[in-house]
Amino acid sequence: MEKDDYLPLFETKAAKGRKLFQFYAVSVFVGICFLCVYRVTHVPAEGKVERWAWMGLFLAELWFVLYWILTLFVRWSPIYRYTFKDRLSHRYEKDLPGVDIFVCTADPILEPPIMVINTVLSLMAYNYPAEKLSVYLSDDGGSDLTFYALLEASGFAKVWLPFCNKFKIESRSPAAYFDTMSTEPLEDPLMAKECSSLKIH
Repeated sequence: MEKDDYLPLFETKAAKGRKLFQFYAVSVFVGICFLCVYRVTHVPAEGKVERWAWMGLFLAELWFVLYWILTLFVRWSPIYRYTFKDRLSHRYEKDLPGVDIFVCTADPILEPPIMVINTVLSLMAYNYPAEKLSVYLSDDGGSDLTFYALLEASGFAKVWLPFCNKFKIESRSPAAYFDTMSTEPLEDPLMAKECSSLKIH
């Protein structure tokens, strides 16, 4: 087995500020103890109404104490788990099944070829083993426009797919990526240079 197989799929970290909350919880607990002691030592000696009022208050306070203790168990030592999705794909990459994806189109006017090609390219750029992923385009209309668009896209895919894998691009559709890039300039000079060469293609 590879070394990546033994890497954990998540990391557990304790939440910040636990000591401050624990100090607060202890102070609340001390206050609750004082309240209970006061309630027990100040039982009304006379009066039916006063005694029923005391019992009602005491039961309400006991219910609050029970609720507070139950919720304290959850909040006493909170933790967060951070997952590593890339390790998950490495661990089970050999077990992934083959996937066939069909993209269907019929009318180049209602479904412009640029939209169809963007769909095909985004599917081809999936973070999935290339040898196990097959993308098929079914054109029921037999449009020459869609055919030549796909022919041009096949040449663009040779630079687009390595670019996506190299820089871990999230928007795998070229149209969506270039729209986002027009509003958010790239900070990485190497990425900006390769992106400019992409536009030429």
